[in-house]
Parts: sequence; structure tokens; C-alpha cells
Amino acid sequence: MPTVQINGRDMYFEVHGPAEGGAGLALCIGGWGTYCHGGERHLARGLTDRYRVLIIDYRGIGASTDDPGREPAMALHAADVIGLLDHLGWSRVHFVGLVGMGACIAQEVALARPDLVRSMVNMGAWASADPFLYGQLEMFRDIHRDSGFFAFQKHVCLMSFLPDYYNANRDKLLGPQGPWSELNGRYPAHERLVAACLGHDVSARLKQIRVPTLVIHSGQDQVTGPRTTLPLEHGIPGAEGVLMGDVAHVVAGREQKAAFAKLLMSFLERH
Repeated sequence: MPTVQINGRDMYFEVHGPAEGGAGLALCIGGWGTYCHGGERHLARGLTDRYRVLIIDYRGIGASTDDPGREPAMALHAADVIGLLDHLGWSRVHFVGLVGMGACIAQEVALARPDLVRSMVNMGAWASADPFLYGQLEMFRDIHRDSGFFAFQKHVCLMSFLPDYYNANRDKLLGPQGPWSELNGRYPAHERLVAACLGHDVSARLKQIRVPTLVIHSGQDQVTGPRTTLPLEHGIPGAEGVLMGDVAHVVAGREQKAAFAKLLMSFLERH
């Protein structure tokens, strides 16, 4: 799959779904990881059957390079996305932003280039990090720095999955093939991703977002639960809010994934 020069560095992306026809274009971006390199299997069920879906590697992870001389910021990641969409000639794209960072990037693009955004989904998101979330993000970073990747992975898994799911899937979640493995051996990249998250603040600009928006509240999320997502629903004009009461930070398990896919597809079909 292609790597292109965007904002002076290599940006890796993949496109999945129907080459022609279909219901439209979508961009799916998540947290400190990637849907690329086989990760497309984690996309919402049925999404690539109906939509042409773009997925990317963030700066410094996967096959994308970074420029350490540039200040890390969510607006920089948004500029990368904007540059790639302009390169591809894509507009009116459904932005599906999940598990924190992807949602924050979607917010920045909706503010900077609303012509590119057909609709926006935010889940596990925030407008600005309150002291509790700020401290959690710092803690994740510091554990990785001081105790290594696998200690970080274990800690973030314990915070991101429901206890029953973790207990049943512990062997799959922990280790080199587990979640957030893109950060293994790449602490500097992780540090820069965290810095972008810590600095993200669109709270005073939410009212300027004018694209159809769905905010999904995860009732069991210990990181970005309704405390951080409700201000998005209340602050973005016309935003819809839906509570998935039994979902943690990461949607996991067959039933939860099916419910999420149904909710997502219903929203996209209406816009």
C-alpha cells in the first residue's frame, strides 16, 4: 500500500472497500495505534462492504515517519489528514474517530476544513483533558518510559477492557501481538502522541463545529467516559448522543462489536 510525502514526511495509508460505487467515503482513526497492516479486521463489521475506507499510520508508528523537530500537536495530526485527503482528492468524508486521539483529530479537521467532513463520530473523546484525564495520560506515558512497554500494555489493558473480557482474553491481550504493539520499542513516538493529547483543547470552539456529529458515551469507560464525552454532545450544535452503558474504553466482544456496528451504520446511512 502507498506511502506519500505529506507535510515533509512519509505517511502510510491503506484504502479498503469497494473501488467504485458504495455508499461513500470514510476515514477510521483510533487511539495510539493503527488499523493498517492487518488491523482492518478490527473495523466495524460491514463498514468496508458499503464504504470506501481510508486508514492511516500516525506519525512515528507503523510505516509513517516523523519530524522530531516539529512541536507535537493534535492540529499537526489533523494537518496530516487534511494533506492526505487533498492528495487523494477526497471530500465529504465520514470521520469515525475512536478511542481518544482519532476523535480529537476529527474535531480539529471539522474546525479547519469542514468541506472535508460529511459527518463525524466521536467515541472515547474529549474537548480538553481535565486534571484526572491529564494525569492518566501522563501515567501511561511514564509507565512506558520507566518500566517498559509490557508494563504499559498491561496497565492500559486493565484500564481499557471490562474485567470479564480481560479475564477471558488475558493471554491474547498481553504480549508482542497484543493491543498497542505499534508502540513497542517506540517510546519517543508514544511520548509525542501523548503530548498531542495533553495539549488538545477545542472546548472554546465546539460551537463552531457545524457537521452532523454522533457522540457515543461509554458507560464503563475508566479513561474517557461520559465525564469527558458529554461536554462534546452539549457543546457541538445539533450533536446526537447515545449511551452504550456496558462498554469500556475499547469496544470488545462479539455482542458489543455488533451493537456498535449497528449504531455506527445507522448514523452513517442517515448522513
